[in-house]
Amino acid sequence: MNPALPKKAQGLKGRSGIKIIILKRKGWVKEARIKFIEKIKRTSTITSFRFLPREKIDFIPGQFLQLLFDENNRKNKGLNKYLSFSCSPQKPYIEVTKRLSESEFSRKLINLDKGDEILAQAPLGNVVFRQEMRNITFLIGGIGITPVISILEYICEKNLDTNALVFYSNRSEEDIAFREDLDSLCRTNKNIKIIYTITDCAPINDACVFGRIDKNLIEEKTSDLAKRIVFIYGPPGMVTAMKGLCFDLGCEKENVQIENFIGY
Repeated sequence: MNPALPKKAQGLKGRSGIKIIILKRKGWVKEARIKFIEKIKRTSTITSFRFLPREKIDFIPGQFLQLLFDENNRKNKGLNKYLSFSCSPQKPYIEVTKRLSESEFSRKLINLDKGDEILAQAPLGNVVFRQEMRNITFLIGGIGITPVISILEYICEKNLDTNALVFYSNRSEEDIAFREDLDSLCRTNKNIKIIYTITDCAPINDACVFGRIDKNLIEEKTSDLAKRIVFIYGPPGMVTAMKGLCFDLGCEKENVQIENFIGY
């Protein structure tokens, strides 16, 4: 069962620039030392980083953490960033995934040696999956796939009967992060379906659709979007566009869960 959110909570500005839930219950949100164990290249620009925490970090699929490379200055946004968990809470490790850049934060991640420890604050965020959710859809672009991996892995590991439909947009097929993992999850659980869309060039693979996620594509692939819980993760521009699309297709506001990835 998913951990329950306690009634008492306070606000903190997170990566979306809006208030996220910080849980007051003792032992929930905590600072923990996590030990770097390995990195996994997902695409030419996206890499996953795995860590072993000294103590287990309980989180709900869809949540994120903050990595603190500058412990002395907690307001240092350049070195203390938020990253989604890109693994199920059931795993013995925790994993985060980042589109790497020339930033100092990216360099710090790339230069981690096995056994290095870093401070993390977790769990954070309230755009999460609940086991009682039976029909869900994801409208995702690029690096927004990271919390989706956490959710889909959890559904498979818990053998839930949740029907999950994922629309995942990228510029090219080479940009599709977690492609093998996603295809494997689909084979494992027939209730999971992935629609890959490619925007900048005609896809070679017939499993990919050329074009953006739009009203026509959604209506072609599903007839019940308005009855589903819709998760939208990604950069603000895409989140805004997808949210508007949901409302055009009859979704109720309370059924559309959004999280902006800012300063990623």
